[in-house]
Amino acid sequence: MDSQSLHSKASQDTLVSLVQLDPTPMESPNVDKDLPPLPEHPEGEDTGSPPSETSKSRTNTSSTAATTASVGLSGGGSSHGAIYYLTRIQRYSSYTFSLFATLHLATTSIVPLVARSVPASESYLLLAREIYQTPLSEPLLVALPLVAHVGSGVAVRLLRRLQNLRRYGYHGDGGKGAGHAHHRGDKTSSPSSPSIFAILRSGWPSLSYISLSGYGFAAILAAHVGMNRGLPLAVEGDSANVGLAFVAHGFARHPAVSWLAYAALLGLGCGHMVWGYAKWFGAAQGAGWKLDRHTGNAAADKQRKDRRRRRLLLVNAVATVATAVWAAGGLGVVARGGPTLGWVGKLYDDLFGTIPGF
Repeated sequence: MDSQSLHSKASQDTLVSLVQLDPTPMESPNVDKDLPPLPEHPEGEDTGSPPSETSKSRTNTSSTAATTASVGLSGGGSSHGAIYYLTRIQRYSSYTFSLFATLHLATTSIVPLVARSVPASESYLLLAREIYQTPLSEPLLVALPLVAHVGSGVAVRLLRRLQNLRRYGYHGDGGKGAGHAHHRGDKTSSPSSPSIFAILRSGWPSLSYISLSGYGFAAILAAHVGMNRGLPLAVEGDSANVGLAFVAHGFARHPAVSWLAYAALLGLGCGHMVWGYAKWFGAAQGAGWKLDRHTGNAAADKQRKDRRRRRLLLVNAVATVATAVWAAGGLGVVARGGPTLGWVGKLYDDLFGTIPGF
């Protein structure tokens, strides 16, 4: 009797401990894993007829192999898919770009915040340019990592969509795939052809905040690079005269556009970079204001919800601090530096005058 009660108590303790586990939810889609392949029907087999013993064996073997590969138990003979390598390109290119971002943060925010003057900070910006704006370092530290990061992210989304369409078809019939009935072998129903709008909408993976902020940041960063680097090269053939004073001149001459553009640049940029690093190091997974799933145990659910909220607030706090630090020097000092006078100021006005609407 005592033995049975002990076993019963041990089982209850084990169940409670399993219920209180806080699993780290995987993002949708998975970060770097391809979807396992679907079981294929042998050639010549009628999908509407009952499967033979041989086809059952093949299907079971294929399903078992796909399941084993999807959980990482396939052994050393399996090769990684394209998404695995694209995700690593996206990750390590962000590390390389961070070297440039750190130098740029220091010379456009930290130094002006300490010096409290735009002219006194220009020499530090010119010194940093000798590191990241040479014919060799600019492509390696800035252009190539940026193109690789954005391009690999877009490629992962396209591959995910292709995998979803291969599995589920086009959602043109009330949420079911267009080829869903045929895949089940249902000969009595004929799905309607999806419209072009349904085809364009179907199959896309969910768009997270990190992805949304990344696309927004890429757009505003392209405009920033075009204004401060591309425009002087196109008009003057050189960008040596463009620095912090050029930014301050833009705020003085065109305050509304400048404040809006740089607020978006700092907010989207710092938010994307902080949340991106949180994702790479596992801090973004499991962050949220609400529970992703309920266990049925009120105490365990409350603990998990509190942990998710603390993690969400922590990452957002880091992003807010990063934005505030960059804005303190960039918007608090540089943006208030005033217009540049003389021939340099006229040069700046001519550069802005080449942009339609200025």
